[in-house]
Amino acid sequence: MAQCAETRARAGLLHTAHGTIETPVFMPVGTQATVKGLTQRDLAEELDVRILLANTYHLYLRPGHELVRRMGGLHGFMSWPRAILTDSGGYQVFSLSDLRKITDDGVTFQSHLDGDRHVFTPESTVDVQMALGSDVMMVLDECPPYPVSHEYARESMERTVRWARRAFEHYRKGAAGDGQSLFPIVQGSMFADLRRACAGQLVELDADGYAIGGLSVGEPRPLSFDMVEAAEPHLPRERPRYAMGVGMAEELADYVARGVDMMDCVLPSRNARNGYLFTPQGRVIIKHAKYKEDPRPIDENCGCYTCRNYSRAYLRHLYQAGEILYAVLATRHNIRRYLDIMREIRQAILLGQFPKYLKAVRAVPVEVE
Repeated sequence: MAQCAETRARAGLLHTAHGTIETPVFMPVGTQATVKGLTQRDLAEELDVRILLANTYHLYLRPGHELVRRMGGLHGFMSWPRAILTDSGGYQVFSLSDLRKITDDGVTFQSHLDGDRHVFTPESTVDVQMALGSDVMMVLDECPPYPVSHEYARESMERTVRWARRAFEHYRKGAAGDGQSLFPIVQGSMFADLRRACAGQLVELDADGYAIGGLSVGEPRPLSFDMVEAAEPHLPRERPRYAMGVGMAEELADYVARGVDMMDCVLPSRNARNGYLFTPQGRVIIKHAKYKEDPRPIDENCGCYTCRNYSRAYLRHLYQAGEILYAVLATRHNIRRYLDIMREIRQAILLGQFPKYLKAVRAVPVEVE
């Protein structure tokens, strides 16, 4: 593992049953066992994605984890030969608000699809992810909204720790399959003392890796960085750290600088569909009239299929016309840009130039000027 002398950044290797992954790594989000707009061939052969994320909540409701198990797990079901991480579904359940009830035993919730009632417990979410066959599984945690009181955040954090202990007890009784890891999740809302306390207790589980959750829930961006800084020193340096649900393209290097190895976010694909395209010079907002007759690609230095073949003018036309092809081409570019950023970060760490890289990234405007 290579480490930056001036920051907490490091470059390592994450070994899974479905391949070794170079870190830092960004994981595209395939919530429903698909990354919207891209085929598995696009992801594996052109973009060289080594690990992607799928969501337990959504796949539990449809098509059902037992069906996925019968189809060979997610790898067989979606024909994906590389690594998969599954979220426990906790974030989605807690975002249901009025449709769920939290107790110390678990969470009772109503499906957003048909209103049927279901129960997630720390043990059952491990079982569901076992059926899905993911390489990295997440414990059930409580993800509080922002803002909340310190008292509520403390109760929520303590519940998350208790649930993590139950999940690991179940996992270690023989529930886990070969090569499946389980990560606990540091919570504590936006209170540094709670983050430190949570991390310190979860380390006792001696997990293969640790996640930092409850980020990107509406808090000011500096607070998100502060919470990573509060938790990270209390997590073992020899284990991977996963910041859940982050971030914007310009934020990725800052999370790595704080010791994060793994990230995921829907932003590159969602923003692509909404007309925001990422480049080293900032975002291109493709609907702007100035691109109507622009013959240049999104990024002249990008080697993705979209940039090799299509102009900003054509992409703007597709976007304005509401054509499906726009989403396909734009998503391909944005995912490639995020993966390129992570490759740039890793290379900068290996060459001992990460502080210089970080300074340069922070100087780039958000939008193309």
